[in-house]
Amino acid sequence: MSTKKMQRIRRAKKSRNIIRIQEIPRLTVNRTNNHIYAQIISACGSKVLASTSTLDNNIIDNKKGNNIENSSKIGKTIAEKSISAGIEKVAFDRSGFRYHGRIKALAEAAREKGLKF
Repeated sequence: MSTKKMQRIRRAKKSRNIIRIQEIPRLTVNRTNNHIYAQIISACGSKVLASTSTLDNNIIDNKKGNNIENSSKIGKTIAEKSISAGIEKVAFDRSGFRYHGRIKALAEAAREKGLKF
């Protein structure tokens, strides 16, 4: 494992411990070089309530999934799915990634659609 990855995992564990105390569903975001994924996970952590990613063909039009526009589409989609499932308040789990760029675009788009962090 690289040092950067170990640092990211350490940050993720620290934030997940804080989220676990809150006992509310969490919006988990994972990004790779090519794609971005978002899931709403139950408070106990055993069940995925809603999920979406840039791999979904009906959401993203172009082949590349690694830009801010596509991340904001994913944020809007996950917010719509979670609100339709009856979840309006979540904890934002950014998986140790810094809050900028694609992660920030996804979070702001989800907030615009009515999801509360």
